[in-house]
Amino acid sequence: MMPSDHNTTDANHGCGQRLRTAREAAGLSIQDVASRLKMPVRVVESLEAEDWSRLGAPVFIRGQLRSYGRLLGLATSTVHAASGVEPVRPVELKPRTYVPRMRIIAEQSARRLVYVVITAAIALPVWLATRPHLAPQDTVSGSLDVPVGAVGEPEASRGPTALVASMAPVPQRTAPQAAPAVAAPALEFELSDDSWVEISAPDGRVLEQTLLRAGEIRGFAAGEVGAVVLGNADAVDVRANGETQDISPYLRANVARFTVSSDGSLAPAGH
Repeated sequence: MMPSDHNTTDANHGCGQRLRTAREAAGLSIQDVASRLKMPVRVVESLEAEDWSRLGAPVFIRGQLRSYGRLLGLATSTVHAASGVEPVRPVELKPRTYVPRMRIIAEQSARRLVYVVITAAIALPVWLATRPHLAPQDTVSGSLDVPVGAVGEPEASRGPTALVASMAPVPQRTAPQAAPAVAAPALEFELSDDSWVEISAPDGRVLEQTLLRAGEIRGFAAGEVGAVVLGNADAVDVRANGETQDISPYLRANVARFTVSSDGSLAPAGH
């Protein structure tokens, strides 16, 4: 049975002395206490020596003193009071002052109003100072042929007014020139459906080799085209000098091959 706190300790002793006296009275060694409390021997020695610098923060010291005191049957409050280790005090929370939303809005509105008033106080004098310079000036213009002092006099009192002829030549109007007539192309292709075409110059250069889409129209000047190959020839309307040409003599498997002379007439390819 563990001895009581009052029978084994003196009220004037520190907590380290109390713990040592109670341990010895209980017949326990420092190793026994360390084994039962599952703490290092140095910690037990530091508690009995009151060497708090080796034990860390106050919250850990008070916890170890509580465990040691309970093992020996000592009152926890007495051990804590004798140790001189201050209890851990919770952080004091300071309440925030609640500001009503309407007050915040009113303060913001007041600041904006002050800004507007200050801006108006600065801008208004500047505007008033510059306004006379910006106002249009009334001007009186009169003919240079009217004598000085004649303005404002009755018409009956005025003498005969001299007419001054202008010496500047009067520009002659010219009739608008007619726009030059645009010559119609000598050779023209109009497609009602997609068709692949190859158009070559008289010297053999390929002028166009592409797929033309339905609705497209291609025109060439006289002497510009030397040979033509039309795929899907049924969908191509060929016109030479504005007249539709019959390309059926040049068709083979719906592909037309023909040459074009300098006057726009067509001939089979190879002739």
